[in-house]
Amino acid sequence: MYFFQLSIAQQVVSQDDFAFVARLWRDWSPGFEPPPDLLAEVRASLSAPGSLEAALGYYRATFNPSLLDPALAALQDRITASPIPVPSLYLHGADDGCIGAEIIAGMEAFFPAGLETEIVPGAGHFLHLEAPEAVANRIGAFLKK
Repeated sequence: MYFFQLSIAQQVVSQDDFAFVARLWRDWSPGFEPPPDLLAEVRASLSAPGSLEAALGYYRATFNPSLLDPALAALQDRITASPIPVPSLYLHGADDGCIGAEIIAGMEAFFPAGLETEIVPGAGHFLHLEAPEAVANRIGAFLKK
């Protein structure tokens, strides 16, 4: 994610028919082999005018608040300053190569109505693609409560 802060990121990501994206998916979700048609859709989407810039913009704004839209500052402040007032569920892939499961520690403080967390075994960063049945079942069980 830090690489995306560099001005060269856009050029590198788009080179070789977005080979960087396929490599990133392998790093972030070890053992997951995305179907070729899915990667083709991702490549097509990122090739559309403005799409790659928008995708990188998400990561850039995450680490550089000056890139956030000033018109939304009040809303962003309200969202980040307030606890989440409804029961919530957080799922995390056990093999996530992008964000470690340690991010869960202390999260419950921001969810006074309750936070359920679950580490999904055998899944990485894209757990909804890697373990769709397990993710759907867990969400379904949570929503039935």
